[in-house]
Amino acid sequence: MRKTSETDVKISLNLDGNGRSDVSTGIEFFDHMLNSFARHSFFDLEVKAEGDTGVDDHHTVEDVGILLGDVFKEAIGDKRGIKRMSHAIVPMDDALATVAVDVSGRSYSVMNFKFKKSKVGDLSTENVEHFFESFANSARININARVEGENDHHQIEALFKAFARALSDASRVEHDTIPSTKGVL
Repeated sequence: MRKTSETDVKISLNLDGNGRSDVSTGIEFFDHMLNSFARHSFFDLEVKAEGDTGVDDHHTVEDVGILLGDVFKEAIGDKRGIKRMSHAIVPMDDALATVAVDVSGRSYSVMNFKFKKSKVGDLSTENVEHFFESFANSARININARVEGENDHHQIEALFKAFARALSDASRVEHDTIPSTKGVL
């Protein structure tokens, strides 16, 4: 749970799920992206967020990103046995998104995209980058994302789907060691 003077957010995440979701943030297009993230990662996700969306969508998107990153970090634990690094390339009509992740214990994000419109539905496009940065910082992972295309809706949806596939694959347990020469992540 994350409660501030601007938002009240509750999230549950099951990495061993089936892609089920129940999402309500007060930002319909963001709900659509989080539902897509759950479906394509096969993570079960519940998000209940109330925020000052009358001001704008920034605080809600930011705090969902922060808490989702925190919940992911807790769910992944000591990272023993995970694949750790992965990537996904996802087309959606005119758009092509590439997302690479490293569940490294260090936060860093590189975002390489520009949108034509300031909003898609009720989501400010500038907050797409902010969501991924907030997630990376709180989950302590690396995210490198890029997308190209003509339609902003398609570009954003391809990004969320590629992020879902890359994070799901990087989280997959495939051995019984910590995947680092340092012995910790």
